[in-house]
Amino acid sequence: MSLPCEDPTFRVQNDGDVEIDENNLWGFGDETEPWANDLVYSIDLWQEQVRYFIEEVIKEPVYIVGNSLGGYVALYFASCNPHLVKGVTLLNATPFWGFFPNPIRSPRLSQMFPSSGTFPLPPRVKKIIEIVWEKVRDPRTIGEILKQVYADHSTNVDKVFSRILEVTEHPAALASFASIMLAPQGEVSFGEALSRCKVHGIPICLMYGKEDPWVRPVWGLQVKRQLPDAPYYQISPAGHCPHDEVPEVVNFLLRGWIKNLESKGFVALPLLDDESGRYDVAKDLEYVRDGTKKSVRVWFYGSEFSMWSKLSSFVNVQVQDLSLKLKLR
Repeated sequence: MSLPCEDPTFRVQNDGDVEIDENNLWGFGDETEPWANDLVYSIDLWQEQVRYFIEEVIKEPVYIVGNSLGGYVALYFASCNPHLVKGVTLLNATPFWGFFPNPIRSPRLSQMFPSSGTFPLPPRVKKIIEIVWEKVRDPRTIGEILKQVYADHSTNVDKVFSRILEVTEHPAALASFASIMLAPQGEVSFGEALSRCKVHGIPICLMYGKEDPWVRPVWGLQVKRQLPDAPYYQISPAGHCPHDEVPEVVNFLLRGWIKNLESKGFVALPLLDDESGRYDVAKDLEYVRDGTKKSVRVWFYGSEFSMWSKLSSFVNVQVQDLSLKLKLR
């Protein structure tokens, strides 16, 4: 919903006049419009958008929740603006983003690449990215990606599918996709953002769908190792977007975590019978949807956290799954 409402570039005729061509794809003109001189669809831009929204619309500190790449953006934003954040919840947060070096952190290295995602995008970039784009925007590809995202394939994804398909028809879609793919890494890495939040004492809660094929729970466990006191909830069955797949459960956990913070620990964390939160707990949480009772398994990992025991448990589960598949064959 934040794509530009006009072409960030324009074409120049031989006589110097600006050429208007309604059929041209946006972003691949000859020169950049003044308002788009520094425009790059990068994680630095996204965290700035979050800051502007909170400062201009919300106008007070917030609890911020981010899923996938949005988790990185939420953490990045919090690390840069601790005065605007009361707490951060990471939902299957992507721990890295960007394929090219950041020009501020590595100025010489970044100059070796043909583009840094700024406009206008070079014609040679357009030729390469178009091939990838045609595959990505194919409705069959979108459908397959959504199947990977959700552990429960009965989840209705029609609205999500239609929304994605609609965006691919926007005249700025291809250039925006290219800018995202060519954008440099953030000025602050995920690990650095995590360290900054820890220094500023920003509370962090971790929630991960166990069946996520992209950001596996092991990434969340690594964050938990850096923040032993951060509550970690693992939900199963749930995939990459647990807030969309089992919103009833995620909202229950999220509200409970906020109540725990707002009460300064007087209200116990979800799944716990006391306020200590030291040890691991596993419970089945039931909820009702469309008149049908459902349940998921939720694990809480406490402050008495052993990374080795969790990794061993993870490996054992994978071995058991493999053994079962071999037996079924």
